[in-house]
Amino acid sequence: MSTETLASTEHKMIRAVEVLERDLQGIRTGRASTSIVERILVDYYGTPTALNQIAGINVPEAHQIVIQPWDRTVLAAIEKAIIKSDIGLVPNVDSTVIRLNIPPLTEERRKDLVKQVHKRMEEARVEIRNLRRDAAEQLKKEEHDGTIGTDEGHREHESLQRVTDKHIADVDRVGATKEQEILEV
Repeated sequence: MSTETLASTEHKMIRAVEVLERDLQGIRTGRASTSIVERILVDYYGTPTALNQIAGINVPEAHQIVIQPWDRTVLAAIEKAIIKSDIGLVPNVDSTVIRLNIPPLTEERRKDLVKQVHKRMEEARVEIRNLRRDAAEQLKKEEHDGTIGTDEGHREHESLQRVTDKHIADVDRVGATKEQEILEV
């Protein structure tokens, strides 16, 4: 049973790191990237829909994102959603496309983005530690019930700690990479 607990916990920790990576992709770095706008929710005929499901998004040059909706009637809804989002970009609407010009980041904005990255990294670390705590409680319960022995329980706790340390190091690595991207001028 304890091996299953560790495997399940490790899988959840891997997912926490993957979610962090996906969240950090949405933080802009001064270069245009489709991930900045892909997950913006647009009111599409009364249903909140991800932008990448109702429009084609491309990056024709390093500082511009072009959004071309498949249905022209949602141009205004997309524009409104972009303005309401926290990405800090102003949409330019042509007749069939929306252009987002990515201005160079100021030093102050870079520092704010780094703070956001650190905040999200800490949330991921807390999530991983909570998973470790839950697994440790499960191991203690199994040890108390007599399902596993004391020595095996001790080994499983050490293994759990190694897995936790590995995934927290992954969080630090992912965050440091994103921080480097943001600070790169």
